[in-house]
Order: sequence, then structure tokens, then C-alpha cells
Amino acid sequence: MSKLANLGVMAVSPTSITRAASLLREGHLVAFPTETVYGLGADAQNEEAVKKLYEAKGRPNNHPVIVHLPSPEAISEWCSNVPKEALLLANAFWPGPLTLVLPRSEKAKNFITGGQDTVAIRVPSHPIALALLKEFGGGVVAPSANRFGKLSPTRAEHVASDFGESIAIVLDGGPCQVGIESTIVNLSGNKPEILRPGMITADQIAAQLGISASDLAPKEKPVIHVPGDLPSHYAPETPLYVVAQEELHSLIKNSSGLKFAVLAFDDQPENQPDNQPNKGSAYRWLKASSNPKRYAEALYATLRTLDQAGADRILIEAVPAASEWQGIADRLQRATQK
Repeated sequence: MSKLANLGVMAVSPTSITRAASLLREGHLVAFPTETVYGLGADAQNEEAVKKLYEAKGRPNNHPVIVHLPSPEAISEWCSNVPKEALLLANAFWPGPLTLVLPRSEKAKNFITGGQDTVAIRVPSHPIALALLKEFGGGVVAPSANRFGKLSPTRAEHVASDFGESIAIVLDGGPCQVGIESTIVNLSGNKPEILRPGMITADQIAAQLGISASDLAPKEKPVIHVPGDLPSHYAPETPLYVVAQEELHSLIKNSSGLKFAVLAFDDQPENQPDNQPNKGSAYRWLKASSNPKRYAEALYATLRTLDQAGADRILIEAVPAASEWQGIADRLQRATQK
């Protein structure tokens, strides 16, 4: 693997796409946008490059990574068995924010599967990601381009802030449109299971498979690991708590001396001004969108803003329990103070 000075954040062009693909072939790390979050990419068949990726993120070696593919046709190269359910879901949602877990082929080595007999794959829908994958001509592992367990990046500047000069290039594709990581469906067992919720909902997946959404819930603790399945993940540095609306206002009113950064569905109450002396205060108050797609799109950037507000605590108003909010609720729950 050749040594290379960091090229920093680059605007996307045919030249930069070609350069990024060449860097991947040489074993370097390349950050690029997907529709979900920015990914930190490495050649999925280059063990040294993947090792470098794990080291850069501080990711445990037994935590698998998702292989990003340029087209659905590549699924048979990486998987030893492709059930009809996989074809139904791939046809419905690829390219898009859906990851499938399937029995791996010989091409999927231990260093990307965490030593498991399964591999996680998806075809992203972001045009820059697809252009890079097609130019590269193979599979690219691309976990979120952040330090392990921390807030995921949805803008190029987030990646540059987290990694500095430890990666070769960051392709700037602007803000990510989905905003949270892909839905993960396990198809390697006796029945389909959602192992990580996302913005493709259980109802949508169940409709394609002709089953009930409740059938997709794991009946027991999954025996395989997938990205983002740890109890604590996607976390800011400031302690974060998810609370009901009434509890949120009570905490602010009665917590003497603490400064809170708040994300809520309503405007800041007039009787809770910023920096209220000698009482709990809403030091920074942001109003959340009631549209789940807009909420998810802004989520990680919003959490970064709240994390940088200089508050003692982050308070997030609990989101609705409806299916389209489940992916968001999952990310907030994993980001909470344990």
C-alpha cells in the first residue's frame, strides 16, 4: 500500500470519482456520501485496507461491516444462497437504504463478516456512491465515517472534523437525504427478521413479503452481529436523555443550575427563557420537524449542534410510536445516557 498525503474534502466531478476509485484500489480509505450517512470506504477484498479502516474508526474486529455493491446483480457473487425473499426486497428497495444479511460466499472473508457465516450487503441509491462503486468495479465496505459509537456524519465537514488527515479523500456530496443508517433485514435464518430499523419500515417490508409486520420482530436475541446493534451507539459527548413532553418541561423547571440543550416538537415556552438565572434553563432550544423523513434527515446534524452548545444535558422529546418513527426512536435510544 503506497503512502499518500491527505487530499481533504473534494468537490465531486468525474475526475475526483476516478481518483477516489484509484485510491480504493491502492488500499486507501475514501469517505463518500450515501443516501443514509457518509461512509468510510475500503476495498472489501483487501484485508490490509479493511484493517486500516477498523483502526481509523476504533471499531471492534468482531463487528461486521456492510458491503456496498454497484448493482443488485452482484448479490450472487457475495452470497452463497439467495432466497426468493432477498430477490423480492432487492427488487422493491434497491438501490436504497436497505441492507440484507445472507449466507456468505467464499468472496466474503472473515475480516469483513466478523468471523460469521453471513455477510451484510446493500446497493446505495446516492448517485455519487453509485458512480464511485461502478468506477471501482467491485464491493466496498463502508461503515459510517465516524469514530466508533459516536454520532454518524451526514455532511462532508462532519467527516473531516472527526478524522482530520487519517483518510485519503472525502467526496463532498452535500447533506445526506435519508439521514440515518439503513434498515437491516436478516434472511439467513428460518424467517426474515429486522435486526436494525430504519426509514424503510417493517410495514413496507412485510407488504413485499406477504407477511405481518409483527412477524419481522426477532423472537429471541439475534445470534448474529450486525452494524449498529450495540446498546450504546450514535452518541454525542454531552449526556443525552429522551423524555416525554411533560417530563421535559418539568426537568427544565426544577433542575437548579443545569443548562439544557433541547430538541422538542413545540416552540420554547415563553416562561423558560434562555439562561434563566439560578434555575434550570433551556440553554439551546431547537424545534423538531413533525415529519419523520425531515426529522431523520436532520437528526445527526441537529445532535451535533446540541452537543456543541455547551450545555450540561441534552433533552430530546420522545418521538411518536408509529412505524415510520421506529428507526429514529432506535437511534435516539442508543444515544441515551445509560
